[in-house]
Amino acid sequence: VHPHGRTHENIDAMRDQLTGMGFSYDWRREIATCDPSYYRHEQKMFLDFLKAGLAYRKESWVNWDPVENTVLANEQVIDGKGWRSGAPVEKRKLSQWFLKITRYAADLLEALDGLERWPDKVRLMQHNWIGRSEGARVRFEVVGRDEPLEVFTTRPDTLFGASFCAVSPNHPLAAALAGSNPALQTFIAECNRMSTSEADIETAEKKGFDTGLVAKHPFRDGVTLPIHVANFVLMDYGTGAIFGCPAHDQRDLDFARKYGLPVLPVVLPPKADPATFAIAGEAYVGSGSIFNSDFLDGMAVEAAKADIARRLESIGCGESATTWRLRDWGVSRQRYWGCPIPIVHCPSCGAVPVPEDQLPVSLPEDVDFDSPGNPLDRHPSWKHTTCPSCGQNAERETDTFDTFFESSWYFARFVDPRSDTAFSREDAGYWLPVDQYIGGVEHAVLHLLYARFFTRALRDCGYLDIAEPFDGLVTQGMVCHETYKGPDGKWLYPSEIAHGDGGVVVTVDGGAPVIVGRVEKMSKSKRNTVDPAHIIDAYGADTARLFMLSDSPPERDLEWTEAGVDGAWRYLNRLWRAITETELALAPIDAPKPDTLSPAAEQAYRACHKTILSVGDSIERFRFNSAVAQIRELTNLLFALDGNGPDDAWVRRFGWETAVRLIAPMTPHIAEELWSYLGHHNLLAGAPWPEADPRLAEDDRITIAVQINGKLRATIEVAKDTTKDSLIALALAHPNVVKILDGNPPRKVIAVPNKIVNLVA
Repeated sequence: VHPHGRTHENIDAMRDQLTGMGFSYDWRREIATCDPSYYRHEQKMFLDFLKAGLAYRKESWVNWDPVENTVLANEQVIDGKGWRSGAPVEKRKLSQWFLKITRYAADLLEALDGLERWPDKVRLMQHNWIGRSEGARVRFEVVGRDEPLEVFTTRPDTLFGASFCAVSPNHPLAAALAGSNPALQTFIAECNRMSTSEADIETAEKKGFDTGLVAKHPFRDGVTLPIHVANFVLMDYGTGAIFGCPAHDQRDLDFARKYGLPVLPVVLPPKADPATFAIAGEAYVGSGSIFNSDFLDGMAVEAAKADIARRLESIGCGESATTWRLRDWGVSRQRYWGCPIPIVHCPSCGAVPVPEDQLPVSLPEDVDFDSPGNPLDRHPSWKHTTCPSCGQNAERETDTFDTFFESSWYFARFVDPRSDTAFSREDAGYWLPVDQYIGGVEHAVLHLLYARFFTRALRDCGYLDIAEPFDGLVTQGMVCHETYKGPDGKWLYPSEIAHGDGGVVVTVDGGAPVIVGRVEKMSKSKRNTVDPAHIIDAYGADTARLFMLSDSPPERDLEWTEAGVDGAWRYLNRLWRAITETELALAPIDAPKPDTLSPAAEQAYRACHKTILSVGDSIERFRFNSAVAQIRELTNLLFALDGNGPDDAWVRRFGWETAVRLIAPMTPHIAEELWSYLGHHNLLAGAPWPEADPRLAEDDRITIAVQINGKLRATIEVAKDTTKDSLIALALAHPNVVKILDGNPPRKVIAVPNKIVNLVA
């Protein structure tokens, strides 16, 4: 199936579902990021990034599936094999296009403190992902070689505890030595079959290859450190080389014990005896004072870090340094369905940008999907073109952009979706940044970070004037459902199971027993999804909306249950009947408020004002479940308001109109119908939000504590501002107080209106 047709079919289906759910989007601003009318603008952005030095091409290591002939993301490598082909994944070096996100590393990190309306969890995730590390560079002299081995370390204070050096399998030194060492070649090839994921590398068994080379310790005369090639050293962090201090790093300790390397403690824990302290099962990574380290002895860790960096610089063997965990963003993908990268490769001129007047470079539609690999590589005509610079025969870049490229700026296109440019700078200045963004926490260090980078890059290229794209962020939880498996072990959809006698779960077709699994995030792979169209057909859109909003706060996962949906449906039916089928009178729309209200009517009237305030506050704080609960509490009062006096009729109208207006954002369809049934001819969607009188929202009755000899003995409920004499009389009449005093008058009485009654017996 061609992705163009399938994608637009899915867009149409999703639009129908969203409109069916009653979402109030401005569909005039709809965009499709896969259309050339959209991605031509990001092709121009890429060319501007090239001019600004924010885009470049280099060779990098990738996960390569030899059967699919394509690059795999780390998440697509399962136990060292391709997720679809099952073939062992290889590491390969390919020329890839990158965006220089690292230029903004410091700014991206420091600006996190200003994102006050972002969840702390997301800010912490980005902080750790950007990963600023302060430390030192150490240059070790390698015996028998001219070039020193440069190492970055965050623990220069442990240099006297170093017992080995290690380099990445992809380090230039490893490559140079492998040329004449077949065993090392084999070891490097084995390492290159590992995933490129940092998490996978961290948990893999630590393996090394002794190169036979040694490095001289910069401060210990005559001491040398063996140099290993190690599978856990990352080429793209620091310098791709480390010194190992096994006593104070667990990874180094595991490696040292495996290969019989010395373990030399140099950080002494508080109160430990330097004469007897030794490393047992685990490395010591806590604070303490330096020992066994010559001129550093007795220093605290942080002081030792600064001192040794100064000494390294004084002898020309190093200096203080900062490095970052953040890496430049590789945007090349070897697939058809993506935005073509607007570059032409010429044998004479090299990589040449496509002129702006020739954009967009559109995807060909006549492609072959039957063979593995990138269809653009095999296209008979599309990739063949002429060089824009010299006119010779040339080839188009067949890689396409990572689809995160599209999602890194789409919010800006919404401000002016029909503009002939990416967007109007004037409109961007009016609309941006986005006031409130809603997205999953799984995008914390991908989409959300890329969007922050893109906004800065677009600012520096003259597109807009802001640095941050999103003022506020809410990360919604996942929608979850039970999982089901049939007797054959295959996953079943919820629509394929039924609850039989005694709660036994069986298949709809045949009544076979079903295995009920865990409640998990809805996913196509496990078939635990619910089609919104079925819910709308069976219960209506408002039921689905009310259930999803009332179940839990937005940042928590929501468990989709039939019982929960049915409960929301029953409540809406009760609300409908209470207004449309009641025999109790409602006052006319324009009837004035009665001068006096019965106690029940007064209670309901005050509850309306209190609920207006609480629901408004809950909605502002995205606590929709609290808002629904508050509305239900109000309607329960109104359900019970059964008086027939004119005051009851007036409060009943005021109450139901208030409830309908408050619930309208959650259940707009039934609210509009009820608004009309209540006699209004205008649309509720255009009516103002109800206003509360803060004085009426205050509780008119309060609870007063009664203490005897300093201990709480009773509470009394009274009207606000009840006088001291009345408080004392009520307190003395309370059964608990009467029992404790046992007929004896208190020696002293202190009463504070609206606060407390104190008795001294």
